[in-house]
Amino acid sequence: MNTANKLTMFRVLLIPVFLTVLYIGFDGSDYAAMAVFALAGLTDIADGYIARSRGQVTDFGAFMDPLADKVLVVSAMLWFVAQGIIPAWAALVVIIRDFMVTGLRLVAVGNGRVIAAAVSGKVKTAVTMVCLTVMFLPLQPWMIHICVAAITVTTVVSGAEYFIKNKDAMNWEK
Repeated sequence: MNTANKLTMFRVLLIPVFLTVLYIGFDGSDYAAMAVFALAGLTDIADGYIARSRGQVTDFGAFMDPLADKVLVVSAMLWFVAQGIIPAWAALVVIIRDFMVTGLRLVAVGNGRVIAAAVSGKVKTAVTMVCLTVMFLPLQPWMIHICVAAITVTTVVSGAEYFIKNKDAMNWEK
């Protein structure tokens, strides 16, 4: 297994650690969870950089990397929903967008086309990871609203971009 894939697997293994820290709840657990979440986010940056710079792009990485990101982000968002910090509709926007973009990619592959990650998708991931990390800190409500708005707007914009730029990948006749 190459270095990039090892980092992806490390991120996958950090998800249950992150959830365990959140749900056990001890003094400082928010900060510990924030540290685990941030570490997982940093592995996403590192594995992408290593995979591209060293030519270590693999089918495993192409599949597991975005899946690990989605599970990590949805885990954090659902915890914030359960705590009353994020409204459920905001988490649903992220979840629905991810399902729709994944569906678009699957249809495109069935039509012989691969849809690469768009810049807006990378921006969405970065904004989401940074905002969710910051939200583990004791913030004023207006700061949380800004984070939720930033996550929601970048999610909707990137989702729309995927569909607008790749509408030709959808063969509606099949």
